[in-house]
Amino acid sequence: MAKVKYYYDSENLAYTKIKTRKRIKIGYALLFLLASALFGFLVFVLLINTPYFETPKDRLQAREIENLKLQYSILNKKLDEIDAVADALEERDNNIYRIYFNKAEIPDSIRKAGFRNPERYKILEGYNNSQLVLNTTKRVDKLSKELAIQSKSLDDILKLAGAKESLLLAIPAIQPVQNENLKRVASGFGYRIDPFTKVRKMHNGMDFTANTGAPIYATGDGVVARADNTASGYGNHIVIRHGFGYESLYAHLSKYNCRPGQKVKRGDVIGYVGSTGRSEGPHCHYEVHKDGKVVNPLNFYYGNISAVEYVAISQMANQENQSLD
Repeated sequence: MAKVKYYYDSENLAYTKIKTRKRIKIGYALLFLLASALFGFLVFVLLINTPYFETPKDRLQAREIENLKLQYSILNKKLDEIDAVADALEERDNNIYRIYFNKAEIPDSIRKAGFRNPERYKILEGYNNSQLVLNTTKRVDKLSKELAIQSKSLDDILKLAGAKESLLLAIPAIQPVQNENLKRVASGFGYRIDPFTKVRKMHNGMDFTANTGAPIYATGDGVVARADNTASGYGNHIVIRHGFGYESLYAHLSKYNCRPGQKVKRGDVIGYVGSTGRSEGPHCHYEVHKDGKVVNPLNFYYGNISAVEYVAISQMANQENQSLD
């Protein structure tokens, strides 16, 4: 039962009942409802931000976020391992492979450059775990670029290795006359006494004495450029172009076993010892040319003689005696 209130009317000298207006009652009711709604909203906001009142969906999302953090942590550990392997590969590339093939190393300013576009990672910003995702993405991109540069470098090294193999096969690296057929090294590279004029003059090759008909071998892979007797003094002779600036010449042959334009490999029989042209006896006059200049053939015999044999041949070749042509 509502409480009845009275006030004292001094004019009538009596107590009169207080009557509340209807509008005021409605106002109070609306104010109460508004306050209740506001209080309820504040309680709701407080509850949804309190972990004790998580919904199943909230708990599922929280677990997914923690799982993603764990996966990113594992990924970063794997990236550490890959970084270490990439660094070791780059070290070998710069200090072994490129030095061996006489190529300049790739500086770190290129290898470790990364990406300079500031807008590249803009889409990853503004999230709760943006820094974790951003740092990991940058590491993956940087490593991918480093591996791309390293892959290109290894492609270059592979090409150089192929060229190196061709170079090693092309270098005139063996004697043109085998030891079992060789009587002696009659004369070496340098100034010698001319057998006809008896004057000291430059001898551009080495003379290997052997019986007429002893086989003469190509000293490196190449293509026969000449097989004729049109050059003065050489008689029947052969010129092989090996590539990489190398040529070899074999003179005073009795006959040929090749023709111009023919491809030959190191060790192929290309002709036979003779004494044609300006010659004092059966021998093979042998020359090596590099970039158009004559060089000492003795510097190239590493393919078919031992160290002891090399020393013996070197001593004979360096004697300033009379040449045979």
